[in-house]
Amino acid sequence: MPTCSPYLYFDGNAAEAMRTYERVLGGELKMLRYADGPPSNEPPPPGCEVTDTQRVMHACLTFDGGFIMCSDAPNSKMVEPVGGISVNLMFDEAEKGRKVFEALSEGAQVQMPYAPTFWADGFGMLKDRFGISWMVNGGQREVPEKG
Repeated sequence: MPTCSPYLYFDGNAAEAMRTYERVLGGELKMLRYADGPPSNEPPPPGCEVTDTQRVMHACLTFDGGFIMCSDAPNSKMVEPVGGISVNLMFDEAEKGRKVFEALSEGAQVQMPYAPTFWADGFGMLKDRFGISWMVNGGQREVPEKG
């Protein structure tokens, strides 16, 4: 069965972001920096020269219910702002969702405070201090289909 997971790009702060997400979501974080990669005898593609080998080449946070992967772009010139997408988290209990939302809210722009909705006991939206948009749901409600 295929899986789908967000792959996030950062501009030099991927390690900090992923450590924050590990603290908030729990789980296991694995990180590889450009300096850890094998030496290559071939030149990199044009525009992909790594200017800081301490940038994250690849990171994966595996937590209960999912995983998030990311990297720092090889250099700052390759980074574009993230738009038009949110990482969605769904929790069985509204209180667990609230705790995660509050933790992600540190230094964030809260777009919709965590509160009850017709589809969940709790829902909120924010853009975290790393520029990543999140939607947090807790305690899903049964929504009747209209036909």
